[in-house]
Amino acid sequence: GGRGEGEGEGGGSRPGFTSRGVELARCDAVLTRIIPAGSLEQIIFRVDALHALEEQGIPVINSPRTIERTVDKLWTTAILEQAGLAVPETVVCESPDDAMAAFRTLGDVIVKPLFGSMGLGMVRVTTEEMAFRVFRTLETIRGVYYVQRAIEHDGCDLRVFVVGGRVVSAIERSAAGWKTNLARGGRARGTTLSAAQAELALRAARAVGADYAGVDLLPARDGTHYVVEVNGIPGWRGLQEATSIDVAATIVEHLLGRLTPP
Repeated sequence: GGRGEGEGEGGGSRPGFTSRGVELARCDAVLTRIIPAGSLEQIIFRVDALHALEEQGIPVINSPRTIERTVDKLWTTAILEQAGLAVPETVVCESPDDAMAAFRTLGDVIVKPLFGSMGLGMVRVTTEEMAFRVFRTLETIRGVYYVQRAIEHDGCDLRVFVVGGRVVSAIERSAAGWKTNLARGGRARGTTLSAAQAELALRAARAVGADYAGVDLLPARDGTHYVVEVNGIPGWRGLQEATSIDVAATIVEHLLGRLTPP
């Protein structure tokens, strides 16, 4: 909940926020681990609370601005492209006819929800008949079409965990189908990145302003490494099981470093 509390600049009151009885404005820092699903107003309220805490000088990790950038696939893709990183060719539109035109241009495509993670709501579209059915169905559900060219690859991708401007761990995920997400049945093993792969992940995290992030790299058959996702509230259970890295401790150490004066 939010309410006025304390003195702000110019004699104004400072917004106060509580969560389960905890006065968040009295915290030394806030580590954001989830933005629960809800109505548009609920989501905006939760992110607004994080903005208000940050404006009071409380470190929020990841920052609400980073969360806004990474929860929205369109915004993430645009930021990555502007940063000079390779992203799959993508069309985002509101009309099923425009989505059909995008399919005819791009060919084999992945249709994704604008918001969401773990591979939920994604569908691969390979024929015009399938495209027509999918886009007409989505017309009544979403109203926005995120249509991305499917990249030819060998059934695996890389999840790179970045904390405080350095790569702390990475896994290679593989699956029999095109979805490599561990939540969708993919398998993981620890891997060592090349210097070029590590630099791509660091550039992606830096582009969205993330203190910590899960960056997904897709090695294409033509040798290009595409950045397909930057998760600003990433899970790490599968990564920790595959690599034995204590990810939580690494994030907390970084957070404590933010609180300690240089």
